[in-house]
Amino acid sequence: MRRFAALYSALDATTSTNEKIAAMVRYFEQAPPADAAWAVYFLSGRRPKRLIPAQLLRLWAAELVGIPVWLLEESYGAVGDAAETAVLLLPPATTASERSLRAWVEERILPLRQLDADGQRDAVLQAWEELDDAERFVFNKLITGAFRVGVSQRLLTRALADYSGVDASVIAHRLMGSWQPEPAFFEALAGADTGDADRSRPYPFFLAYPLEAEPETLGDIAEWQVEWKWDGIRAQLIRRDGESYLWSRGEELVTPRYPEIAEAAEALPDGTVLDGELLAWRDGQVLPFAQLQRRIGRKTLGKKLLAEVPTVLLVYDLLEWQGEDIRDWPLTRRRAQLEALLAELDEPRLPLSETVEAGSWPEQAERRNESRDRLVEGFMLKRRNSPYRVGRRRGDWWKWKIEPYTIDAVLIYAQKGSGRRANLYTDYTFAVWDGDELVPFAKAYSGLTDAEIREVDRFVRDNTRERFGPVRSVRPELVFELAFENIQRSNRHKSGIAVRFPRIVRWRHDKHITDADHLETIRAMLPEPAESA
Repeated sequence: MRRFAALYSALDATTSTNEKIAAMVRYFEQAPPADAAWAVYFLSGRRPKRLIPAQLLRLWAAELVGIPVWLLEESYGAVGDAAETAVLLLPPATTASERSLRAWVEERILPLRQLDADGQRDAVLQAWEELDDAERFVFNKLITGAFRVGVSQRLLTRALADYSGVDASVIAHRLMGSWQPEPAFFEALAGADTGDADRSRPYPFFLAYPLEAEPETLGDIAEWQVEWKWDGIRAQLIRRDGESYLWSRGEELVTPRYPEIAEAAEALPDGTVLDGELLAWRDGQVLPFAQLQRRIGRKTLGKKLLAEVPTVLLVYDLLEWQGEDIRDWPLTRRRAQLEALLAELDEPRLPLSETVEAGSWPEQAERRNESRDRLVEGFMLKRRNSPYRVGRRRGDWWKWKIEPYTIDAVLIYAQKGSGRRANLYTDYTFAVWDGDELVPFAKAYSGLTDAEIREVDRFVRDNTRERFGPVRSVRPELVFELAFENIQRSNRHKSGIAVRFPRIVRWRHDKHITDADHLETIRAMLPEPAESA
C-alpha cells in the first residue's frame, strides 16, 4: 500500500508526461504482480463502487478528534474534498502497516460491503490507525468510490509498454474488455507472446478530433472519405469461434441488451470484428437518441419495447477479417472488404454507413446543412489511406460537426460543486419564459472562467431567496447563453423538453431577463416526430 500511495503522490505532483510515465515504470519494476495488477486496475479508471458514503467518513473523523459538526462542515467547505478533510483532521497513525496493496484491497477494503454500519466504522478507524497520511488519502478515495488519478489510458499504455518492451498497441488491446486484477493477468499483460487475444476482446477504438480549421485546409477533397456523424453508441461487434460479443466504447459488454444485433451477428463469418454505431432505427431511418435511451441500462427488455425501439449497428469499419487484425490496412482497402461482406450478408440490422460524395469542400458544406433534418451531428472526415489507429489522434480522422443550438436563459437555482469547487456555487439550473412564468429548462456547470464562477458565487450568496437542502433559489437576474447538441420532447421535464450536453457559452451582461428566450421559440427547434411503423 505504501508503494502505491507513493506512486499516487508522484503522479499527482507533476504535469510532465515523461515524469508520470517514469513513475509508473518504476512502480511496475518494484511491485509484485499481485499489487501491479490492482495498480493497473485503478490507474485504468476502474474502481470499486462506493463502499462508504463520503459524509460518514467526515463524521467518523470528526467524532474521533472531538470537533462539532459545524466545524467539520466548515473544514470540508474550505478543503473541498472529503478524503482530504478526513486526513487533515486525523491524528498521526500509531502503527505502520506492511500489508501489500492486494491485501488491503481484498482483505480490508472490499469486505466492507458485507459489514453493517458499526462494523464499517470500526474497520475504517482501525485502518486509519495503521496508515500514514498519503496511504489514508488513497484508502479514503478507494472506499468512497472517488479514486481518480491524472493518468490517461494512453499514458498507462505507454508506461506498460516501456516497462515490458511490448508494443503499445498490443498493451492497449490487452487492456480492453473484461479482465480481473490478478497476478496472472499482469504477467500476461506484460508478456512477450503477442498471440494472446482472447475470443471476446475488442480492439481499442480510433477516435476523431473536432475539426480545427476550415475543411479546405485538409487539401484535396478526393483524399477524404466523408460520412454522416451519427448520434448513438459507438460499439464493436465481434464474431469469433461461433460466439458473438457486442462491446460499447465504454468497454461494457452489452450483447444481452441488443438481442437483434446478436442474432444478426450469427451470419458473420468467424474472425470478423465490425466497428459502428448502435442506433434506434425504424423503416430505414434513425430515431431520436431519446428513443435509444429507453433501452440503455435496461436489464430486461419486454416485447413491447423491442418492437417500439428496434436497433441496428450502422457499420463504419472492418477491423478483423478471417481472424487477421487488418487495422493497418488503408481505409480504402478495409472499406472495400467491408462493402463486399455486408453486400453478401444482406442483413438489414447491419447496414453500411453511407459515404457522402461531393466535388468540392463548399459543395460538401452545403450537404452538411442537411444534418439536422437527418438527425445527425454533421460529418466524419476520414483520410482514405489511413490505418485504424488507437485512441484519439490528430490528422487522419476529424469531426466536422454542425453548430450547436443556442438560447438565452435565466439562472434560477444554484448548487455547490465538488472537489476543488466544493465551496463554490458552480452547478446551475436555467429557465426560459413560458408566458409570464420562468420554467426550468436545463442544468449546466461548464463554460465559465474561474473569475466568472467566483462572481456568480457571490451573486448566489447575496441573492438567495429560498433553500432546498443543498440547492439555493436565487433572484432571477443573470442571463446566460447556453448551447446544446440535440433537443427532444420529454414528459419528465416541466418544460416538456430535454436537451443533450447543455453548456454555458457566455454570460450575457448585455441582456435583461425579459430578453431571455421563450419556450415557444425553443419548441420550434424540435424535429418533426418520427412516423410510427
